[in-house]
Amino acid sequence: MPIKKVLVVDDSPTERYFLTELLTKHGYVVSAAENAEEAAIKIKTQPPDLILMDVVMPGQNGFQFTRALTRDPATQHIPIIMCTSKNQQTDRIWGMRQGARDYLTKPIKAEELLEKIAALG
Repeated sequence: MPIKKVLVVDDSPTERYFLTELLTKHGYVVSAAENAEEAAIKIKTQPPDLILMDVVMPGQNGFQFTRALTRDPATQHIPIIMCTSKNQQTDRIWGMRQGARDYLTKPIKAEELLEKIAALG
């Protein structure tokens, strides 16, 4: 299934803006949320084809939210790419164990992200 709608979940306005601009320029329809609670509402009302998930956020962190989404039959089909400043190998392994399809560390390289999205589509 081709990826058209992307949800960016990140508490940083700068990251949300960067990712939204990049993806919009490449033809994706992008929505954004600054935490898991806001993202959960958007996922229910406008299910995305892909979620870009930060890890360090207030409230439920990205690892917890990814685990919840990938265990829920209503959302488990939506691929998640972690986009985080947590760059330790243990973080990467933990993110993948929670159900993420891929893991990128910040600063996000545009070409790398676009390749990862294309590989999922």
